[in-house]
Amino acid sequence: MSLLELQNKLMAIKEAGLGAIGQAASSDELESARVKFLGQKSDLKSIMGTLSSFSPDQKKTVGQLSNSVRQDLEAALKERQASIYKIELAKRLESEKIDISLPGLGRPQGKIHPLTQITEEIISIFHGMGFSVVEGPEIETDYYNFDALNTPADHPARDSQDTFYTEVDAHVLLRSQTSTIQIRAMEKMTPPLRIIAPGRVYRNEEVNARKYPLFHQIEGLLIEKNVTFGQLRGTLMEFYRLLFGRELKTRFRPDFFPFTEPSAELDCQCPFCMGSGCRTCGQRGWLELLGCGMVDPNVLNAVGIDSQEWSGFAFGMGVERVAMLKYGISDIRHFYTNDLRFLEQF
Repeated sequence: MSLLELQNKLMAIKEAGLGAIGQAASSDELESARVKFLGQKSDLKSIMGTLSSFSPDQKKTVGQLSNSVRQDLEAALKERQASIYKIELAKRLESEKIDISLPGLGRPQGKIHPLTQITEEIISIFHGMGFSVVEGPEIETDYYNFDALNTPADHPARDSQDTFYTEVDAHVLLRSQTSTIQIRAMEKMTPPLRIIAPGRVYRNEEVNARKYPLFHQIEGLLIEKNVTFGQLRGTLMEFYRLLFGRELKTRFRPDFFPFTEPSAELDCQCPFCMGSGCRTCGQRGWLELLGCGMVDPNVLNAVGIDSQEWSGFAFGMGVERVAMLKYGISDIRHFYTNDLRFLEQF
């Protein structure tokens, strides 16, 4: 290629490059123009790579013209780049602008777990009835969990299929009821007394819509003179009326507990099927609310309380079961899945 042809080609490259750079409307288009006219595979680089084949005079002429074209293109590229940056920045600011007069976005706040809510409400109601709260250890001995509660040595509840024993000591276990707290309270306190004992308990239960190996109980105990079963019934009926804000359809069924005599189960009509039978109530139409009864004289005598002078009643309710009724929850497992869609409702 002659010197004149090279000069004409360089001027054509310059003209085409300046045109492409000037017409670029975005950073991407400008980058494409840079690669095409100034990149390693551009025509300008190819011409500059052939300078060694020219004579010294031609090399000087072509070299100077090539450098001039390159400098003009780079200057145009820099100028257009600054212009495009201003345009794109203005568009970005317009799309991202905020109204500083608007209130800020609040952070989501944590909620009190529904089991904690219902526990606090239950405690508040019993406080109004003169009951005080006592607490005790979750890891217990079989004496407080069974022996002191008049439970015989061959009772099925003592079996490892029902109770979680520790590997360290065969007589140490995770308490299966908060009645253990009642025994400890009666050992330290003198009658008359009215106490409730909330806490977690553990039983080797099959997991289903109504049962879970970990759950919460609230036990109640009243020791006074001349206590009757009618007082027990009246206390429970008033408690549920205050808790639910209405009367429930309930029934007492005779039952047996080693530490109360006579004993009973208090049921209410299943609110999910209205007594027709469903998964939540096990097709029975009724849900167990609690177990209750008059304190067995053997339990009182074992802790040094004269059963001839004092009598009392006791009851124990599952907090989850009460929450299911109050909030319309059909499956106990919802309390332990930590599903925010469930928890945020409370």
